[in-house]
Amino acid sequence: ALHRMLQERGLRQRVHVQVDGGINAATAPVVIEAGADVLVAGSAVFGAEDPAAALRALRSR
Repeated sequence: ALHRMLQERGLRQRVHVQVDGGINAATAPVVIEAGADVLVAGSAVFGAEDPAAALRALRSR
């Protein structure tokens, strides 16, 4: 609904949709498919035992 509203108002190219909270390797593809442009995955990365591996997992999705 948000993307449709932005498109109808001609704002989609100027507005980035950011999702902050609940982002991990499983949820990232879902919110990207829903139209998110920017993901904030603080806990998923910085709370992981291996932050570099967690970041790679997110990027590979």
